[in-house]
Amino acid sequence: MSKLGDELLQSMAEALAHARGGESGTRTRKIAVRPDTIQKARKQLGLSQDQFADAFGVSASTLRKWEQGQRAPTGAAKTLLRIIEREPKAVLRALKAA
Repeated sequence: MSKLGDELLQSMAEALAHARGGESGTRTRKIAVRPDTIQKARKQLGLSQDQFADAFGVSASTLRKWEQGQRAPTGAAKTLLRIIEREPKAVLRALKAA
């Protein structure tokens, strides 16, 4: 088999091991966003729950569940909340420009 084929097989085996919770050699970093952090980020922007949800493309119900700790944001939503927390003025500028 070619070098590329060997590397692909190794990568697939590592991905499968990681998905199954086994040792894969892959590094992951879990970033938790606490409910109080979400509420604080929203308030830093001076937005109601409905305004915040509308501005960031989530339902108001989802936002309430995040703030109450019933659900947790994932993926891009989690990243965006971190940015809001750290750079609320930049986010406000970006929203006004849109």
